[in-house]
Amino acid sequence: MSYPGRREDSRVPVLHSELREPLRAQRDPLAGDAGRPRSNREDRPQFRKQSWLSRFARTYGWRAYALPILIVVTVVVVYQSVTAPTPAPVADEQPAGDVDINAHATTILGAPPKGLSEFDANLPAGKLPDCCGNYTQAGARTWHVVPGVEEQVGKGTTRVFTYTVEIEDGLDPVDIGGDDAFARMVSQTLANPKSWIYDERIGFRRVDASFEGVPDFRVSLTSPMTIREGCGYEIALEASCFNPAFQPDPAAEPEARVFLNEARWVRGAMPFQGDIGSYRQYLVNHEVGHAIGYQQHEACATEGALAPVMMQQTFSTSNDDAAKFDPGQIPADGKTCRFNPWPHPIA
Repeated sequence: MSYPGRREDSRVPVLHSELREPLRAQRDPLAGDAGRPRSNREDRPQFRKQSWLSRFARTYGWRAYALPILIVVTVVVVYQSVTAPTPAPVADEQPAGDVDINAHATTILGAPPKGLSEFDANLPAGKLPDCCGNYTQAGARTWHVVPGVEEQVGKGTTRVFTYTVEIEDGLDPVDIGGDDAFARMVSQTLANPKSWIYDERIGFRRVDASFEGVPDFRVSLTSPMTIREGCGYEIALEASCFNPAFQPDPAAEPEARVFLNEARWVRGAMPFQGDIGSYRQYLVNHEVGHAIGYQQHEACATEGALAPVMMQQTFSTSNDDAAKFDPGQIPADGKTCRFNPWPHPIA
């Protein structure tokens, strides 16, 4: 008896022993014909099981090849940075020489020595640049203190130097941008960590006319003609200096005065290649260096390095030229340095 929608089951069931393939569910369990044999998916080449490396490469593409290289490079760099020896300090890292900050100068420091006759005053590096602004040739030979008191800068474990900022009467303030601009340049230079306060023994404190007492030194912007009186004029070059006992009036008490030549302040110096700002910082640091105890000039130690701040960079950064200003002290060995305004340029 048959029923609609139902196949006649007239076929003989297939035995397990007669199957060549493992037992799998057929599309029609009641069909006697096993139909087309199903191939094992694992036997197909396109469906072979991939290794983790192949799957990684297929997932990340070109990055899968770049990443191992990057890892190797990183490991090499880290290893080299850890195992590399610490380099010795280079010439640019040499600070200013030692100083006796309790020493008191008894002679003018900074100007060419008196009696120096064998010198060519036409030294190109020492000439005053003929650009950059005007200056007053001769002032009144008196100074006024720029008002302003500032807190101590530097630790000053051994000594804190007090100083005033002063400008010679008769100078045109337009030439220097005003009294306050000059005073600010001086105080900011001395407060810079690359200046003398890098040495923890040294500190500075700016005072003004209200100060009860005598400041340790007076930083004074001064005309060239008055400079010649305060520093000497043995060589016809515009110079600056530190005079520990300047006495413009015989009736007045001697005073320690740092003379900064206005002609240099306005026009700079040839070795500084037109960098007026750096030259002004150098001028302050160099002459104040004399005021706090650096009595000797220094030579260029290494060819091409930064010049020591106590080298006479106003005139030249070459030892051959400097030896003419300091014969017997600076060797004429052919070394030339680069200009540098700071006692401690790497601070």
